[in-house]
Amino acid sequence: MIAVLFTAIIVLGLPTLYFAWRSREFRKFLAGAFFVSAGIQFYFYLTKLSVPLLGTNLVLTPEISAWRSIVHFILFGLCLYFGFIKKPKDSDK
Repeated sequence: MIAVLFTAIIVLGLPTLYFAWRSREFRKFLAGAFFVSAGIQFYFYLTKLSVPLLGTNLVLTPEISAWRSIVHFILFGLCLYFGFIKKPKDSDK
């Protein structure tokens, strides 16, 4: 199972990082996605809802959802800053 997770991280994670590094529009998209994800994870924490992980016997507890919401909110802040606020180097404005 661990090998499958590492393979998924490499196959899906590395292209995502590449596009996020190269494309400002992709960072804008990720900002919205992380904002929604952080809100949903925080809602799961507040309602004490345990979420089963599809295809496994694992259950994500509300405490895990709280930590995930914090991480996703930090990633939202980073994507918000680099996608919307900070101007590209080649911009004269």
